[in-house]
Parts: sequence; structure tokens; C-alpha cells
Amino acid sequence: MDLLNTRWIAGGVDHDLLRVPGGLERWLADNGLTDRFPADEAFLPPLLRVRDALAELVAEPGSPAAAAGLNEALAHGSVRRLLGRQGPDTAVDLDDPSWGPAWAAAADYLDLLRAPDRIRRCGHPDCVLYFFDTSKNGTRRWCSMAGCGNRAKAARHQARARADRPA
Repeated sequence: MDLLNTRWIAGGVDHDLLRVPGGLERWLADNGLTDRFPADEAFLPPLLRVRDALAELVAEPGSPAAAAGLNEALAHGSVRRLLGRQGPDTAVDLDDPSWGPAWAAAADYLDLLRAPDRIRRCGHPDCVLYFFDTSKNGTRRWCSMAGCGNRAKAARHQARARADRPA
């Protein structure tokens, strides 16, 4: 979801973290990937392709073209099981290092598909962000209660206050 949420709208203006200087470095750091991948511009084309495939998959889960795009990214790596000092472990083997961050995002998305009904778009009509609902009862509606949830509650309160005013 974090790769999808590198595009957002604020103040009616579209923003794209991956298209600004330092954006790739920030995304890698925010997702704990800086120890595995440097902020190299070669990572951007694969990341953008996976982001587009993920956007299409969450909008239209059965999209064959989007699934093919995600599978293309996944074909660049494989998980190798091994026995490490602490016990069972895994290692990722990549055929092209520039696909590393994109492969990681695609693989993480597959993990989320264990509960596909928990992948949601924010309920605020002006928000384009997505989230994975980890609430106990599965009823979360907002990408953030502090942001979109609060705006929705404030708008409902203002509407009730206007309706209660004498004409």
C-alpha cells in the first residue's frame, strides 16, 4: 500500500513522491529498504510500473493486464530458503538489482491478498490513498483518523449545525 500512496492530493494539487528530488530515498527509508537498496534512479522505472499495476489491481482486482504487470516484476526475483544461524531463513535472489524495490513491493502485495477484502480505498471522497484494514472488526473507513476521518466528522457536524439553524 505504501507504494500506491506515493501519489496523493493535497489542497487540490496532485503530488507524486517518486517524481521529486529525494522522493525515492524517502520511500526506501520509510519502508526499511535503505539497507538493501541505494536510492538509485535505475529503480524508478520498475517501481513506477509496479505502482501502476497495483493501482489497477486494487481498482479492478481481476484485471489480466495488471496481473501480468505484477507477475513480470515478480519474475525478476525468487525466494531461496536456507538454514541460518538463528534457524530457518530466506534470501531473495534477483536477476536484475534495479527490480529489487519493485519486487519487494509486489511480493508484499501478495502477502496482503491473504485478506483481499481488507485492502481499501479511503472513504473520504477527495482522498486517493489506500490502506490495509487491520482493525479487529474490519470496519475502518479512512486512511487516517487524524486526517480524512476528522475531516469527515467535522463536515457532518457542520452540516448538522447548519440544518439546526433557524431560517
